Amino acid sequence: MKNDPDSLQYHAREYLDWMLATHHSEQTVTVRRRLLSYFFRWCEERGLLKIQDISRPVMESYQRYLFKYRRKNGKPLVISSQTKRLTCVKSFFKYLSQKHLVLYNPVAELQLPRATAQLPRQILDEKDVQKVMEIPDLSTPEGQRDRAMLELFYSTGMRRMELANLSLYDIDFNREIIFIKEGKGRKDRVVPVGERALKWLRKYIDDGREAMLFYEDENALFININGERISEGYITQLSGNYIKKANINKQGSCHIFRHTMATLMLENGADIRYIQQMLGHTSLKTTQVYTQVSIKQLQSVHKLTHPASKQKSGKRSK
Repeated sequence: MKNDPDSLQYHAREYLDWMLATHHSEQTVTVRRRLLSYFFRWCEERGLLKIQDISRPVMESYQRYLFKYRRKNGKPLVISSQTKRLTCVKSFFKYLSQKHLVLYNPVAELQLPRATAQLPRQILDEKDVQKVMEIPDLSTPEGQRDRAMLELFYSTGMRRMELANLSLYDIDFNREIIFIKEGKGRKDRVVPVGERALKWLRKYIDDGREAMLFYEDENALFININGERISEGYITQLSGNYIKKANINKQGSCHIFRHTMATLMLENGADIRYIQQMLGHTSLKTTQVYTQVSIKQLQSVHKLTHPASKQKSGKRSK
């Protein structure tokens, strides 16, 4: 059935090949392949094997299925997961429609679930950050590497993927900047990096990285004990373990430093447009979520203006 030119599987392979040919990242294609596989499995269970079998009522049925679906722990799929699965199918059928492989697009007018605006749940304060930074064992090459990674996350707010993809030549110590190549959406950007992070990067490069290096031609900035580029999954594991060991009663890994950097910079007076540029957000709306997380200025106004806040402890208001 996979070789049937009318089958979903056949056209899915062509669609994913087309994505690669049009310069979508391999990571994006991998995610799309996984999300489409969920839809195809649901279709196969109902005998829907060809692209002509998919209609608007079928898609509405799939949407209801996602809404009612329960995971092994009994919890439903969050709205964002439902939306991602439906958006992937919409993109697939948009491709089929543009190639004139279907008479009409059954997903074109499908209304996606209304997303709820979720704030970052965990934000570190400066004391929390310092406690996490003190956990890596600086007497080991791995500890020096991990301290440099944590400092870089905190200083720049870069994504895990962006940090994993860094090469030695992406760091400009003289200008105190980092060149991030092909971040999210395959977009390049240049971001400033603080002196403290640069100091730990220099120490790691000169000592820790040199001790772990097996291949002289390896240009990855962060490497593992085998001298190879460190993986994204391992970075997540390391970051999460250090936060847990710091005993700060907060959970998270790489992304918590991104949230922390944006929130603290905003509270200290940074213009939100500069934070948008640092984070690599295409839309300012994405960055504006941090204006809701930043509470320091709102607390100051509350103390100055709210009658109950101005009431002295132990005294009755007149």
